[in-house]
Amino acid sequence: MGQPVVHFEVIGKDGARLQSYYADLFGWQIDSDNQMNYGTVQRDGNTNSEGAGIGGGVGTGPEGYDGHVTFYVDVPDAEAALAKAEELGGTRVMGPDQVMEGLVIGQFADPEGHVVGVVQGRM
Repeated sequence: MGQPVVHFEVIGKDGARLQSYYADLFGWQIDSDNQMNYGTVQRDGNTNSEGAGIGGGVGTGPEGYDGHVTFYVDVPDAEAALAKAEELGGTRVMGPDQVMEGLVIGQFADPEGHVVGVVQGRM
């Protein structure tokens, strides 16, 4: 069985503006009441009638960073997943980094340059 996509992410230069935009566009309830002002979109309340949908986040990137749109795949070992991505021709972008207790993330670029994230732990 494959590993599931568990999180999407939209990062840009003006996180508050993007949060407002996507909230208005899709009706998402976005909670950015945290130290990083990272706007979380919970899965609950954001699914279709069949229950399909994932949670995600909208926020601001580091100074000078244009941003990205990506998804995260749940993996048992973020370092192992990043190493395998590199073995298969990808390039490590970041990580693995522990971003909060029990949550480790990393990102890689596939051979065509698309950024994909891996997450170890509970989001």
